[in-house]
Amino acid sequence: MAPRELFHKAKGVNWCAALGLLASLAWSSACTDAGAVPASARSNAGSDASNVASASKTSAVKTLPPAGYAWVIFEADTVVAEVAATPDERAQGLMYRDDIPDGTGMLFVFQDSQPRSFWMANTYIPLDIAYMNPSYRIVDIIAMEPLVTDSYPSDAPAMFALEVRQNWFAEQGITVGSQASIVFGIQGG
Repeated sequence: MAPRELFHKAKGVNWCAALGLLASLAWSSACTDAGAVPASARSNAGSDASNVASASKTSAVKTLPPAGYAWVIFEADTVVAEVAATPDERAQGLMYRDDIPDGTGMLFVFQDSQPRSFWMANTYIPLDIAYMNPSYRIVDIIAMEPLVTDSYPSDAPAMFALEVRQNWFAEQGITVGSQASIVFGIQGG
């Protein structure tokens, strides 16, 4: 079963298998290139979910995303997101990328909640940004065009911002007011 099938619009999701599969796939790619989008998001990864599920029962590490990643969960839809928590990571964002695979993105984490503003300098891919309050509720969603240096300000204070490929939120039925859950990756290392 492809990783996306474990999470998106599935009935009776086997969360243990799904989370274990994502953790192991993201972990293996993060170990080889921590700055890249996980390989699990770029392909259908032919892993057997049942093998990953049994492996995850023996290791608590595989029940969380790897360091530098988070799962942003909106009911049946999940984004495997790189975390940008430092000023340098936030400044770099998704610049210079040629592709943002479906179901992946970047989660910007700030220390406080205030009006936020992003721009698309050196960003080649059309993106949507969802600004979220400290409770992970979406307060604004904006479509952003490549290479635009004008600001895209939030309508309300935000502590988090999630960037995904343009139209992903609309395709999933995720709107302003939608509630997310966020599982942050392993700390330290």
